[in-house]
Amino acid sequence: MPRKRKEESTIKPGRGLNLEPELIKQLVPGTLERTTINEQFAALKKAIFERALGAELTHHLGYEKGQAKLQENENHRNGSSRKRITTDDDLLELNIARDRNGTFDPVLIAKGAQRFTGFDDKIIAMYARGMTVREIQGFFAADVRHRSLT
Repeated sequence: MPRKRKEESTIKPGRGLNLEPELIKQLVPGTLERTTINEQFAALKKAIFERALGAELTHHLGYEKGQAKLQENENHRNGSSRKRITTDDDLLELNIARDRNGTFDPVLIAKGAQRFTGFDDKIIAMYARGMTVREIQGFFAADVRHRSLT
Protein backbone atom coordinates (compact mmCIF):
# COMPACT_ATOMS: atom_id res chain seq x y z
CA MET A 1 0.00 0.00 0.00
CA PRO A 2 1.52 3.37 -1.01
CA ARG A 3 2.26 5.93 1.66
CA LYS A 4 0.45 9.19 1.68
CA ARG A 5 2.67 12.14 0.97
CA LYS A 6 2.70 14.95 3.42
CA GLU A 7 1.63 18.20 1.91
CA GLU A 8 4.48 20.65 1.75
CA SER A 9 3.77 23.72 3.78
CA THR A 10 5.36 26.91 2.62
CA ILE A 11 5.22 30.28 4.26
CA LYS A 12 3.94 32.85 1.83
CA PRO A 13 4.76 36.44 2.66
CA GLY A 14 1.84 38.79 3.05
CA ARG A 15 0.61 40.66 0.02
CA GLY A 16 1.87 44.20 -0.22
CA LEU A 17 5.44 43.46 0.88
CA ASN A 18 7.53 44.06 -2.21
CA LEU A 19 11.25 43.84 -1.66
CA GLU A 20 13.10 45.50 -4.49
CA PRO A 21 15.82 43.36 -6.12
CA GLU A 22 18.36 46.16 -5.56
CA LEU A 23 17.64 46.09 -1.82
CA ILE A 24 18.18 42.33 -1.75
CA LYS A 25 21.47 42.76 -3.65
CA GLN A 26 22.63 45.28 -1.05
CA LEU A 27 21.64 43.03 1.84
CA VAL A 28 22.96 39.84 0.25
CA PRO A 29 25.94 40.68 -1.99
CA GLY A 30 26.87 37.01 -2.32
CA THR A 31 27.29 34.05 -0.04
CA LEU A 32 27.05 34.97 3.63
CA GLU A 33 28.15 33.40 6.86
CA ARG A 34 25.81 33.04 9.80
CA THR A 35 27.36 35.95 11.70
CA THR A 36 27.06 38.20 8.66
CA ILE A 37 23.39 37.27 8.27
CA ASN A 38 22.77 38.09 11.94
CA GLU A 39 24.53 41.44 11.52
CA GLN A 40 22.43 42.21 8.43
CA PHE A 41 19.20 41.39 10.29
CA ALA A 42 20.29 43.57 13.23
CA ALA A 43 21.03 46.48 10.87
CA LEU A 44 17.68 45.99 9.14
CA LYS A 45 15.82 45.92 12.48
CA LYS A 46 17.61 49.09 13.58
CA ALA A 47 16.64 50.86 10.35
CA ILE A 48 13.01 49.71 10.64
CA PHE A 49 12.73 50.79 14.28
CA GLU A 50 14.26 54.21 13.60
CA ARG A 51 12.07 54.75 10.53
CA ALA A 52 8.90 53.78 12.43
CA LEU A 53 9.79 55.99 15.39
CA GLY A 54 10.53 58.87 13.02
CA ALA A 55 7.10 58.38 11.43
CA GLU A 56 5.52 58.49 14.90
CA LEU A 57 7.23 61.83 15.56
CA THR A 58 6.09 63.14 12.18
CA HIS A 59 2.52 62.21 13.08
CA HIS A 60 2.90 63.81 16.52
CA LEU A 61 4.25 67.09 15.13
CA GLY A 62 2.07 67.19 12.03
CA TYR A 63 4.80 67.80 9.45
CA GLU A 64 7.50 65.82 7.64
CA LYS A 65 11.18 66.13 8.42
CA GLY A 66 12.66 68.90 6.29
CA GLN A 67 9.35 70.68 5.77
CA ALA A 68 8.39 73.98 7.37
CA LYS A 69 6.66 73.47 10.70
CA LEU A 70 3.04 74.43 11.16
CA GLN A 71 2.44 77.96 12.44
CA GLU A 72 0.04 76.90 15.21
CA ASN A 73 2.50 74.32 16.53
CA GLU A 74 5.33 75.69 18.68
CA ASN A 75 6.83 72.23 19.10
CA HIS A 76 9.43 70.98 16.61
CA ARG A 77 12.13 68.36 16.07
CA ASN A 78 15.09 68.49 18.41
CA GLY A 79 17.64 65.95 17.22
CA SER A 80 17.75 62.44 18.61
CA SER A 81 18.87 60.53 21.64
CA ARG A 82 20.44 57.09 21.93
CA LYS A 83 18.57 54.22 23.47
CA ARG A 84 19.58 50.59 23.92
CA ILE A 85 16.86 48.06 23.28
CA THR A 86 17.12 44.33 23.92
CA THR A 87 15.22 42.26 21.38
CA ASP A 88 14.87 38.48 21.33
CA ASP A 89 18.31 38.02 19.83
CA ASP A 90 20.03 41.41 19.64
CA LEU A 91 21.05 44.44 21.61
CA LEU A 92 20.28 47.40 19.37
CA GLU A 93 21.42 50.96 19.89
CA LEU A 94 18.77 53.19 18.36
CA ASN A 95 18.76 56.90 17.61
CA ILE A 96 15.30 57.98 18.69
CA ALA A 97 14.04 61.31 17.35
CA ARG A 98 12.79 63.74 19.96
CA ASP A 99 10.80 66.95 20.09
CA ARG A 100 11.63 70.29 21.69
CA ASN A 101 8.81 70.24 24.28
CA GLY A 102 9.39 66.63 25.33
CA THR A 103 5.76 65.69 24.69
CA PHE A 104 6.53 62.95 22.16
CA ASP A 105 5.78 59.57 23.74
CA PRO A 106 6.59 56.79 21.24
CA VAL A 107 4.10 53.94 21.00
CA LEU A 108 6.36 51.34 19.37
CA ILE A 109 9.00 51.55 22.10
CA ALA A 110 7.64 53.44 25.08
CA LYS A 111 9.71 55.85 27.13
CA GLY A 112 11.71 53.91 29.71
CA ALA A 113 11.27 50.58 27.92
CA GLN A 114 14.44 48.54 27.58
CA ARG A 115 13.11 45.29 26.16
CA PHE A 116 11.28 44.54 22.94
CA THR A 117 10.73 40.78 22.85
CA GLY A 118 8.46 38.45 20.94
CA PHE A 119 8.01 40.84 18.04
CA ASP A 120 9.76 38.70 15.43
CA ASP A 121 7.80 35.60 16.39
CA LYS A 122 4.49 37.46 16.23
CA ILE A 123 5.22 38.90 12.79
CA ILE A 124 6.37 35.55 11.38
CA ALA A 125 3.30 33.79 12.79
CA MET A 126 1.01 36.38 11.23
CA TYR A 127 2.70 36.06 7.84
CA ALA A 128 2.45 32.28 8.10
CA ARG A 129 -1.30 32.62 8.60
CA GLY A 130 -1.54 34.70 5.43
CA MET A 131 -2.14 38.12 6.95
CA THR A 132 -1.26 41.13 4.84
CA VAL A 133 1.07 43.92 5.92
CA ARG A 134 -1.90 46.24 6.41
CA GLU A 135 -3.71 43.66 8.58
CA ILE A 136 -0.59 43.20 10.70
CA GLN A 137 -0.17 46.96 11.09
CA GLY A 138 -3.82 47.22 12.11
CA PHE A 139 -3.40 44.46 14.67
CA PHE A 140 -0.46 46.14 16.35
CA ALA A 141 -2.16 49.53 16.37
CA ALA A 142 -5.21 48.04 18.11
CA ASP A 143 -3.03 46.07 20.52
CA VAL A 144 -1.02 49.13 21.50
CA ARG A 145 -4.12 51.26 22.07
CA HIS A 146 -5.57 48.57 24.31
CA ARG A 147 -2.36 48.37 26.37
CA SER A 148 -2.16 52.11 26.81
CA LEU A 149 -5.74 52.25 28.11
CA THR A 150 -5.27 49.63 30.83
